[in-house]
Amino acid sequence: MNDRTPFGLFTRMRLGRIGVLMATITRQRRVAAALLLLAATLLSGCAPMLFGAAAVGTAATVHDRRPANVILDDQQIELEAMSALFGNAEIRGRSQIAVTSYNRTLLLTGTADTTEVAREATTLLSRIGKVQRVVDEIGVGPRLDLTRQAQDTYITGRVKTDLIGVRLPGFDPTRVKVVTNNGVVFLMGLVSPAEADAAAEKASYVPGVERVVKLFEYVDDNNT
Repeated sequence: MNDRTPFGLFTRMRLGRIGVLMATITRQRRVAAALLLLAATLLSGCAPMLFGAAAVGTAATVHDRRPANVILDDQQIELEAMSALFGNAEIRGRSQIAVTSYNRTLLLTGTADTTEVAREATTLLSRIGKVQRVVDEIGVGPRLDLTRQAQDTYITGRVKTDLIGVRLPGFDPTRVKVVTNNGVVFLMGLVSPAEADAAAEKASYVPGVERVVKLFEYVDDNNT
């Protein structure tokens, strides 16, 4: 049949639309797969664990004062802690608890409905292997709404940005872990006393910060 006929033109138009549709579907699938991978990485925080110790040697961890095995331990601790909280229906349904591990110190922030629930969560997570210390900062009261959570996220990002302005020889802002809960900023890391004071001072000037809590572990001033 001659392609110049109306039927031929119609056929080519349909085939062209099908081709565009298939290409769109393929792109959408690729984007969806990428988003799923990104979400899994962000939620678990364990991408380096999935790829083994080689993944620890990224640009972000080259300056970390923690040994590579401790970095992996911290990621594993956080994963196990989140799994333990989710697996306990009593705690899960009556709390809003976040976990952060640094150098095998486990920081617990958020809220619980009662003191008993908070205590139960702390006891449960303290049993996780390789946890050397638990810092219980769980408050008792209502859960934080989305507005307050967004404000805390902003504060964390602002503190990280402002830490770049710390003028100390050898100071690396990536060595400071920043956690914000209900306007309270918790700072973790392996730093010198001078670095700790400078970081805390920077954080204290960020708008919206109610209090700064230093949970640092200290190293010698000459330790880089």
